[in-house]
Amino acid sequence: MESKEPRNTKRQDGFLAKLKNVKWDYWLIAILILAAFLYAWNIWEAGEANNFYTAAITSMTQNFKNFWYASFDPAGYITVDKPPVALWFMAISAKIFGVHGWSVVLPSILFGIGSVYLIYNLIHKRFGRVPARISALIMTLTPIVVADSRTNNMDATLVFFLLLSIWFVQKAALKNQQRYLWIGFALMGVSFNIKMLQAFMILPALYFYYWIATKISWKKKIGHLAIATIFLAIFTLIWPLSVDMTNSNNRPYEGGSEHNSALELAFGYNGTERLLGQTTGTGGAFPGMGNNKKGSSEGMPTPPGGSSKKGSTQGNPPGMPGSNSKKGSQGGPGGPGGNSKGNKQMAGGGGGAFNIGTAGPLRLFQQELGPQISWLLIVAILGFFSSFFYYRGSKMKHWWSLTPQRKELWLWAAWMVPVFGFFSVASFFHPYYTIMLAPAIATLGGVGLYTMIKQWMHKSGWSLMLPTAILGTSLLQAWYLYETYPVWTWILVGLGTLVSIILYAMPWISKKAAKAYTWPVIGSILIMIAPAWWSLTPTLAGSSDGIPSAGPSLLQSSGMGGGGGMGNSQTNSELLKYVEKHQGNAKYLFATDDSSTAAPYIIKTGKAVMAMGGFNGTDPAITLAQFKKLVKSGQLKYYYSGGKSGSGNSEIVSWIKKHAKKVTLKSTSSTTSTMGGATTSSSTKKPSAAPGGQPGGQGGPGGPGGQAPSGTKAPSGTKPGTKPSGTKAPSSSSSESSQGGMPDGGMGGSGQSGTLYDLTSIYK
Repeated sequence: MESKEPRNTKRQDGFLAKLKNVKWDYWLIAILILAAFLYAWNIWEAGEANNFYTAAITSMTQNFKNFWYASFDPAGYITVDKPPVALWFMAISAKIFGVHGWSVVLPSILFGIGSVYLIYNLIHKRFGRVPARISALIMTLTPIVVADSRTNNMDATLVFFLLLSIWFVQKAALKNQQRYLWIGFALMGVSFNIKMLQAFMILPALYFYYWIATKISWKKKIGHLAIATIFLAIFTLIWPLSVDMTNSNNRPYEGGSEHNSALELAFGYNGTERLLGQTTGTGGAFPGMGNNKKGSSEGMPTPPGGSSKKGSTQGNPPGMPGSNSKKGSQGGPGGPGGNSKGNKQMAGGGGGAFNIGTAGPLRLFQQELGPQISWLLIVAILGFFSSFFYYRGSKMKHWWSLTPQRKELWLWAAWMVPVFGFFSVASFFHPYYTIMLAPAIATLGGVGLYTMIKQWMHKSGWSLMLPTAILGTSLLQAWYLYETYPVWTWILVGLGTLVSIILYAMPWISKKAAKAYTWPVIGSILIMIAPAWWSLTPTLAGSSDGIPSAGPSLLQSSGMGGGGGMGNSQTNSELLKYVEKHQGNAKYLFATDDSSTAAPYIIKTGKAVMAMGGFNGTDPAITLAQFKKLVKSGQLKYYYSGGKSGSGNSEIVSWIKKHAKKVTLKSTSSTTSTMGGATTSSSTKKPSAAPGGQPGGQGGPGGPGGQAPSGTKAPSGTKPGTKPSGTKAPSSSSSESSQGGMPDGGMGGSGQSGTLYDLTSIYK
């Protein structure tokens, strides 16, 4: 009698048989490998990445309460100013691998690669492999996608979950199964808890697409969407309601809100204020936001990590591949946010932390935002019209009738239009938020480029679309290149014009146009070169910035970070040594004004540092009476005044300065930065604490900007504003004390001068 084969063996054989029958798309595999290289290479140089979030991740790995609420500090005093879902993935990674720059960035890298695959999958179902490959490649080579995927900001995670939501809704429409619709809308709710109302910019696209894509009665459509909306509401509100319904004494203060409310944070600071302009959380609107004339950076605050004219050095932009420029060469004014040539915006990067150009329908094409996102925006816009008429049905009653492909095109158009509109008129956002446009540009651009080539080869009435798109895109890209690469600009203009003329003429003078792939392919490659180089710069620079951006100026700034984002912030070792020695049983190591001052100390020690006013130093998180109680009970012994000016806790600060005793540290203060496997240090002499509470050089070599304090001689052989020779700058940060560069507008930070106050002397 024959023995029966084990069931597990049969399953394994069945799986292997299916695996053998899979038709691998090797072009897709190559694109995913390219994405992995761009997003992950050099990420071990990430330092602390965005240390505002890295400090929170350090705290979240310590207990579940901190994990659930996304507490900024280990004591659970205040949260970050965003919901926690993206940080949950980062905290899990940090729990597995330890808190390192690369480990907190790893989820963003994986989600970035996942987004490329989802773009391919979504397009492949209706349009075929070739358009799907082109779309995936455009997504991969979008500069701001690369820059965002290399940080521990939330945007790469948000885009992945939005695409996953679209994927399930598409599946619901194709298979006519409601459960996929529910999952899709539930994932939209999860996306809300990644970055709040930013996710809902594409919510209308979900409703619109399901309505036009399903072949059921309108009554059933309303019923299906009503149930889906319930799932959306549940997964949207489950976290913010859990926060707001918890007694405020049993949870951290909700950072960024005025009244300790997660819902208020969602619809205020992270909602309407983004559209209308920042009015809370930062102490008022920033000058020039959304209104800067001629797109210049004049009137704007100096971006963190950027530089003013004073003390900045100028140099030549790095060459294109094959040039002799060296990585880290001097001359870049602190990244794309910096200024050169009389405060004129560089084309080599983004517009800085706040420089978002002039509001209007052409804002996304301007120098401030265009080099991050808009290289192929013309192709995407023209591509929609090309594709719409290419995929017309043979039995259409009207020219606007819907085919299966047209329904998909309307999905991506419904994604692009509201997002494009928001960025055209909004008063406050950072350039890296424009990653929200990347999926729509990639899909419409990929499908559109494919259909324009087909129309050109078939000599249809739309054959002029391809040369028009290549010519317009070449001229736009040349404008972006001009200030950085003037020679390459004219080469691009010349080649773009030549290829376009040939493409305009060939269908009408050659009978072989139907088989002439060469010139359309040359034109397509030509418009991919510049964005590909921009996308490569964050990878070469090893950047992982709080304000991420891409551009050649990253290679000039010696790792200071493209948009001025905090990388490796520095701690004052004498200050740290003193407070650790005298902490005793105190709950907090010390208190300070804001999160950017506290973050490096939390990361370095894993101990609680109270950021009294939250991220911007303006949150009313604690009253004077509550602060006095902490001091009197011995839970808080020290206050460090090294944070941002204009603190929201001015009453507390005034009380401290009136009653507390200043601490005079040793005459030599050293700053250290330890993250990403490297430890760097530098030292400089400084006077002891002077009246007014401004000892020179506290927190860094010579105070803000790395300049020697008044009356203090800089080390021999160095220039003002530079580090002492022989001190190696940590990767992704300047060797001088960092002044901020936190997301959403943070200035100040651990490198500012300050004074340590002993609070124990008050109640003795």
